[in-house]
Amino acid sequence: MAATDRAEHPLPYDTYREAIARETLRFAEVVRGADPAAAVPCCPDWTLADLTQHVGALQRWFCTLLTRLVQEPPRSRDVELGLPENPRDHADWVAAGVPAVAAVLRDTDPEAPMWVWGEDRHARFWARRMLFETLVHRVDAERAVGLDSGLDPVLAADGVDEFLVNLPYAGLFAPGVTKLRGEGETLAFRCTDLGAGPDEEWRVRLDPDGFRLLPRTDHAAGETGPVTAAVRGQAADLLLLLYGRRSYQDSAFELSGQTAVLDNWFAHTAF
Repeated sequence: MAATDRAEHPLPYDTYREAIARETLRFAEVVRGADPAAAVPCCPDWTLADLTQHVGALQRWFCTLLTRLVQEPPRSRDVELGLPENPRDHADWVAAGVPAVAAVLRDTDPEAPMWVWGEDRHARFWARRMLFETLVHRVDAERAVGLDSGLDPVLAADGVDEFLVNLPYAGLFAPGVTKLRGEGETLAFRCTDLGAGPDEEWRVRLDPDGFRLLPRTDHAAGETGPVTAAVRGQAADLLLLLYGRRSYQDSAFELSGQTAVLDNWFAHTAF
């Protein structure tokens, strides 16, 4: 599972810093006043209280990693949370963490080498990861309370890229990924709403020994061969599709090629 040429795709580091604060406050506003015991349809067996604790705890853990610039996988994810006993206070607890998160991100050199579980072995990995963890869970919270969700298409497209770039390394917590195989099929995800030019496109090849995201330069030059299956849709829909929040059979998507390739993909990438 070789590295790609997509280091140029991530957005500016300041964009992540600002978006994390915005998405975290938006998440807190969604869950504030809602029933903590409400079910979260996108996260089976979780309540809104579970989801809120997860978002706040994960942000605090990421900040601990960044503060220490850890160089090896941590042995524990235990951090001081300061979690209120009353679940109805959890929204304020999440919001109260925003200044500390902002300070850590501001004071951290995004290019500092450190341990990560994904491809980009620098501190900026965690800012990008934190944003999309928070953004997707904001959508989860909105669905749990019956609100419509809106996603910025530029952020959503970057989230698609972040997911696909790091997925080959996710076997640590998503073992199904390690069993994703094929016979040389190429799967394309095509984004329709980023401008008047050609679709933004990501191609993944499934081989007998694993899968990999193909370099943009290869498929732009026509060097990756024909696409076996493709999903075409707006960036927000593609992002939620990859995270298992939508089905490729939804009317939001235009499909082509062999659906068996899609079935194989989604059977192994859910987490």
